[in-house]
Order: sequence, then structure tokens, then C-alpha cells
Amino acid sequence: MKSRLDENRFARDLLARVTHGPCREPDLLDEALRRLAEHPSVTTAAVVAMEEGHWHATVLAGTPATLPYAALSEALDAESPQTYESPQAHESWWLGPLGTDNELLAIRYDGDLSEVHETLRSIAEQLGACLAHIRSVDRHDRMTKRLATILDVAATWRKTLDIDELLEEMARASTRLLDCERATIFLWDRTRRQLIGRPALGVEGNGLRIPDDTGVVGRVVHRDTIERVDPTENDAIDRRVDRKLGFRTRSILCVPLHDRRGRVMGAFEAINKTDEGGKFDREDEETLTELARHAALALDQTQAYRTLKKNRDRLVADVAESVRLVGSSPGIEQLRATIERAAPTTLTVLILGENGTGKEVVARMIHFQSDRKTEPFVAVNCAALAPSLLDSELFGHERGAFTDAHETRPGKFEQASSGTLFLDEIGDLSLEAQAKLLRVLEQRVVTRVGGSEEIPVDVRLIAATNRDLEQAVSEGTFRQDLFYRLDGLTLMLPPLRERGSDVVELAEFFLEQFGRDTGRAQLTLSKEARQRLMEHSWPGNVRELRNMMERLACMVAHEEIGASDLLFRPGTTDPQDDRMREGGTLAEATRDFQSRYIEQQIEQAGGSITEAARRLGMHRSNLYRKMKQLGMTEILDES
Repeated sequence: MKSRLDENRFARDLLARVTHGPCREPDLLDEALRRLAEHPSVTTAAVVAMEEGHWHATVLAGTPATLPYAALSEALDAESPQTYESPQAHESWWLGPLGTDNELLAIRYDGDLSEVHETLRSIAEQLGACLAHIRSVDRHDRMTKRLATILDVAATWRKTLDIDELLEEMARASTRLLDCERATIFLWDRTRRQLIGRPALGVEGNGLRIPDDTGVVGRVVHRDTIERVDPTENDAIDRRVDRKLGFRTRSILCVPLHDRRGRVMGAFEAINKTDEGGKFDREDEETLTELARHAALALDQTQAYRTLKKNRDRLVADVAESVRLVGSSPGIEQLRATIERAAPTTLTVLILGENGTGKEVVARMIHFQSDRKTEPFVAVNCAALAPSLLDSELFGHERGAFTDAHETRPGKFEQASSGTLFLDEIGDLSLEAQAKLLRVLEQRVVTRVGGSEEIPVDVRLIAATNRDLEQAVSEGTFRQDLFYRLDGLTLMLPPLRERGSDVVELAEFFLEQFGRDTGRAQLTLSKEARQRLMEHSWPGNVRELRNMMERLACMVAHEEIGASDLLFRPGTTDPQDDRMREGGTLAEATRDFQSRYIEQQIEQAGGSITEAARRLGMHRSNLYRKMKQLGMTEILDES
């Protein structure tokens, strides 16, 4: 008899079963109880467990029998083996704890129990140890898989920067991992004492706002504790939310969300476990707690991104508002309309106009009205770059590419990638630089100086010049293929002298701007000053006007600016004003004006008589003859 119930052999067999290959709990129990039931004196062998106040046999071998329920509870409470003799049924039971939660080994024995008491105790301990081991391995495997899934899910969350999309994805992932019907993330608005839940199916806008002391979620955020409600505890559920959602809540698991400083920022709630029993367990609690930790980090990142994006958009809007064309002349109105149409496109834009007419302002307007407005706007003055530095400045260089290249540096094309690159004075580029620029525009890649890697760039190019590029092409100083590549859309900026009353409008705009910057009261222009501004030829265009208004805002003590305050050159009055005050015939005034105007055009053309003649609509020989008639011999000798 005892040899058949040898606990050492039983233990060896159980250990071999557990350690060799995968072992499932039902298989282990079936085999162990079957072996016990093979003993001629053992009529029934069972593992019994108490759940929700009721005993039931999880596995049974041998002859089915009615369990001695009262004795089972006594054995469980005593935490030691007990025997039970049933005088009515004439049967004996041995009942021993397995060392697990609320589980016993129950043996119905036909014989003297005292002979096998210690053997059965040892067998129960061994069986309990094996069960604990299998369950620990299973639990570890489940948690490992769950954590791997959580990490994959969390990685996806970190890539989601839209908070509504993020909350939806969190709810989907948690219902999948926890096998529940619904999940909701509640964010705590402490100021309004509200909990804002998303998603909330059946509610307009998919969002739910409830007082922050409502039900289970309210307790979680205020107490910073984990709450679990089983189907038998329905009284703990606030049915007001159910009625609002048209839903029936049976079980709840809710954990707090903590921000980076450890403060409660909300709660993560799972509703209605769908597996048998409908109860959330300890593993679910650990899973949701881990999900909540990653969710809080993802929400914190997303909210920080949203704040940064909001601030960026506000700054971009402020900058875009400050970059505008002032004036209402027909030419400016037409230019404004063209910019509005061209900005959303990908066209390369070529801006032509005299120095100081606002070519960079137009370039910035195109940028800030385009889809690239939140990306970089990089401006380069090609005329200011030495030929030896141009390649490095535009295309970047690798460390050690030349003597002073102490570190790798990206060029302007890379810096402007996804945004806009503005090349001012592009007509001053050398032919070699033009060839390299053409290659970048056609292939959309740059190669740094000293490097071999082709770096893709996504840049919208806007170019500007005060030169006549068509003439430069005919003279061979500008590549024809580059000119056609730049000539996607050409904008011609009118000089200020052709913009009529825009001069006064611009002057008042600059006065207001500089007066505000210097803390001055509102500065105004007298009638005479307005007239004088209209009469001036503005060789320096808007830049000249802007500089004059800045000087006036800083230097004039009185609030109304008169004609005498308008110094067109630092320290002097306009020579034409002096002549007009002295009087003279109309022929003399006309002669003075012509001389002065030709002189300005030559100065603006950089001393080139040919360029000045083109601007004046004259042949070069006719301009020479006119200058001799006006007595402009000194300028002729210099040229």
C-alpha cells in the first residue's frame, strides 16, 4: 500500500513532468490525480477551490462524490491537513492545503487515514509546489508577452502627435490587451474641477465631461489609488454616466495617470472584462498600470508638442502679419494678387527691381503665404559672398575640406530644406557658381565641399536681382539654361517714384512703426511734407524712405514733421528745394531737374552710362549728347 503511495516517487515523477518540456496546469493535475485514484483505497481524488464564496472541484479523478463543504472550509481556515469522517455515508476524507490561494487536495479514502496522513501531506506540498511553479512560469510568459506588446504599442504612441488620435489609439490598445469592452482616458482639469474623458462612444464630439468627484474615476484621481469593481459590487458604480452613455457597466479597473513630476493628471479606466467571470485580476491591474505609465509619457510629449506648435504658429502668424506690402497703387495691388496666387504653388520665382524696392519683402510674403510657412526661410546675398566661400556657404563643407574647415557644416540649401531659399543679387554669381546652382535645381541634391555623398534637399527657390538678366544672357555673363530654370514666374517691382501716393502711405507706416519702437507719441506729416515726399525721385526707393523716417522718429523733437525736416541726404536739404526757393525760369528748373535725374540714374546703375541710358529709354550716344548739353562734363570724364 505504502509503496503505491510513495511520495518520493510521486515527487520525482511530478518534477520530471514539470521540467521536461512545456507542461500545462490541466495536464499536470489530470495525471497527478489519476495516479492517486489508481490506489485501491482511494475512491476519489480532487483539487477543489473556493471562488466567490463557493467550493467547486477544478479537477477530479475516480468516483464522483459530494464534497464535505463544511470540512473544506475548516481545513482552509486551519491551513493544515484535516480528516473528516462521514457517519451517514460511511466515508473518510483527507483534506490538505496546496499552499496556493484557496485550494485543497481532497482524497476520499477507504481505509485507515492515519497510515497515509504524512504521505498525503507530502504529496499535497509537492503538488502545490509544482502548481505554483507552472503558474509562475505561465504568468511570467504572459507578462513578458504583454510587456512586449505594451512596448510596441507605446512606441506607436510616441510617434502620434495628434492628441485626439493618440487618445483613440490608447483606448483601442487597452481594450485589446485587457480583453474588455471599452476603455477611456480621463484628463483632469483641476481649474474647472472636471474630468474630460476620451473616447466616449455615444456622446456628441466623442468626449465626456463629468465632475471630478464622480464615481470610481473621481476616487482614483483624488486618492491616487487603483480601484477595481467586480460584477458582484455593482453598488460601487455611478450609474449617471451609464445613463448618459446608454451603456451598462458591470466591472471596472481604473488606475491613475501621473505626469513627469508625479502629480495625478488623470485616470485610465477599463470597463467590462469579457472573459469568463467578467472580473479584472491582478495581472490586468499590472498591465493597465504599465499602460498608464507609457500613456502619461506619450500624452505629456503630445501636449508639449501641441503647445510648441501653437506657439510656433502664433509666432509665424505674427511674422507673416509684419511682412506685407504697404500701398494701394495699381502696381502694388496687382503684385499682391499675383503673390497670393503664386504662393501656394511650387513655382520658382524670379523677382526683378531696383535696389531698395522690397524684393526680400516680396520673397518673405510668398514664403509665409505658402504651405512651407512653418519651415525655414533662409536668405543669401550672393553679391556679399567671396567667390572662394560661395560653394561652402551654399552647399556646405565637410570637416578638413580646407584650412579653416574645423567641423562639418551644412550649407544654406540644407538649412532651408523643406522651406524657402532666397538668393538675392543672383545676377552677381560667377558662371562656375551658376553651373553648380543649376545642377542642384535640376537634381535636388547637394554635395558638400570635400564630400562625396549626395544629400537630397527639398527647397523652394526664390531669386532676385536688379540686373537685366536677359541682357546678361546675351552678353554671356549669365547662363541661359539657368535663366530659364529661374524664370518660372517673374515679378517686376515698381520703383517708388512710380507708386504715387504710396510714398505718403509708406512714410506714415514707417513713422508709426519707429515711433512705437522709440516710445514716441504719434508722429504726423504736415501737408507740405507730404507734398515734398511726393515730389522726390527716391533713387534709393523704399529703403531710402524707411531710413529717412527712422531718422525723423529718432531726431525730430516735435510731433508734426514739416517739409524742412526732410533731409534727403544726411546734413543737407534737397538741392532742388534750394533752387526753387531762389526762383528762376521754368527752363532753368527743367535743366536742373534733368541734370539731377540723369546723375541719379548713373549712380544707381553703378556708374555705367550704358545701363543708365537703358533705364532712361535712350541710346547711349543720345545720352552722351544730352549730358554735354547740360554741362555734365565732370561725370563724362569720370566715366
